[in-house]
Amino acid sequence: MKDNNVGKNIIQENRIEEGFYLLKFENTEDKVIHASREVDKSFLQLHFCVKNRAGLSFNGGHYVLDLPENKSYLLYNPQQDLPIHLDMDPGAKVISLLISIEKFHTFFTQEAGLIHFLSGENQGKKCYRDKELNPNEMMVLNQIFHFGLHSSLEKLYSRGKVYELVSLYFHKSDNDGIQNCPFLEDEANVEKIQKAKQIIIERMTEPPSLTELAHQINLPLQHLKDGFKQIYGETVFAYLLNYKMEYARKLLSTRKYNISEVSFEVGYSTPSHFIAAFKKKFGATPKRYMSSL
Repeated sequence: MKDNNVGKNIIQENRIEEGFYLLKFENTEDKVIHASREVDKSFLQLHFCVKNRAGLSFNGGHYVLDLPENKSYLLYNPQQDLPIHLDMDPGAKVISLLISIEKFHTFFTQEAGLIHFLSGENQGKKCYRDKELNPNEMMVLNQIFHFGLHSSLEKLYSRGKVYELVSLYFHKSDNDGIQNCPFLEDEANVEKIQKAKQIIIERMTEPPSLTELAHQINLPLQHLKDGFKQIYGETVFAYLLNYKMEYARKLLSTRKYNISEVSFEVGYSTPSHFIAAFKKKFGATPKRYMSSL
């Protein structure tokens, strides 16, 4: 956790986990104050005004979003960085969440990674949403601000409340039109990419070429390549290599197989190639790894 105190103003940053940050801003002075933080384009931003009024400015102040009490904004622009420039009225309280887009999608699918727009016309699409906060969301926001437990429990308490806030924010009821995830635009293509992953795992000893794989899942080759990297964060064969190394590590851990057998099991014709790949991945040869168990 990091605190930047300007006079009596609270500007607090709490790392919930990798790629996920909680920022708390409070103006305790009798004048407007300014707070800022650099944010790169890989992060989605959620801003909540808990009390009074604030304003978010971009592009050198040429574009300003008014952030009154009980209002929120979701912002994501993969084409440029969006640093936070926040002007807060006296008494204003603002909570901001910064979530890497890879982390964000783990909230909505077991297939963790970046599920971006897969169709060509949606590549790099921005996302903007403004929303009035409901009483349940406001209650959680106030609980995050007015932490009443021992300070040693703050990180645990904040983490739980932040996840509760995200769940409430993206909850879809019968009475609203909010999508569970604003980036799940083409579920059919996502399913095809997931099928591709399953195919290469099942055939890891003799995987199909990318062209064959694209044909099997009925997607253009470039859509397969782009979509796979967006969902899983790696190219098809980089993902397969990492999977094979993890699988090999698990086999070695059982002590039921020797190195040659494991090498063959994950698709290497010569143990020397397997040993080199394993060492590159884990920093130790298979033999040394087994001896360390």
